[in-house]
Amino acid sequence: MAGFFGKFKDMLGGKEQEETAEDDTSYVELEGGEHEQRGTVVVRPFVIEDFADIKQILEALREGNTIGLINIRPLKDKDMIELKRAIGKIKKTTDAIEGDIAGFGEDYIIVTPSFAKVYRAKGSPAEKVEQVAKE
Repeated sequence: MAGFFGKFKDMLGGKEQEETAEDDTSYVELEGGEHEQRGTVVVRPFVIEDFADIKQILEALREGNTIGLINIRPLKDKDMIELKRAIGKIKKTTDAIEGDIAGFGEDYIIVTPSFAKVYRAKGSPAEKVEQVAKE
């Protein structure tokens, strides 16, 4: 009888080891992550000297991988009404792509795509950009 149970035990034990061995050799292939699909993020400087200069900024933002660092000083010195119009247009596009826009210093604004946000401290220049864009 011991021989019978021994064979029975070996058969059960052997099958468990085979099933375990099969589980160890199986694998699952995973597709590439989100970072591989997005590509590289580019921080790109821009200068607005005229309202027409915003065209290249808007195109870069729509691509979705550009963070724009925009010098508004030349247009600010030239024509404040055109500056407000340009910032308003950039803000509308930024809202459409679910990005973020903020000012820092007196002469620069930063525009980000949807995956990046700008830190805002209370009373920061970023709030001023939002106020100018609303006017």
